[in-house]
Amino acid sequence: MAKAILTISEADCKGCLMCADACPKKILELDKSRVNAKGYNHIACVNLEECTACAICARTCPDSVIKVERRD
Repeated sequence: MAKAILTISEADCKGCLMCADACPKKILELDKSRVNAKGYNHIACVNLEECTACAICARTCPDSVIKVERRD
């Protein structure tokens, strides 16, 4: 079971990749298959099972589009 609940506001993500670069587990990638209403590809978690809920991604995001919650 995943240790975290990761919520990404896809509508507001600009796909800057700052969160992906900061993630120690490297589980965030740009979703090149879709664009949001603003015309950006958004970030997606590709392996939530590896997420440790460190929230570095959320703290790094300049637009605060990522929310990390620890799962008990």
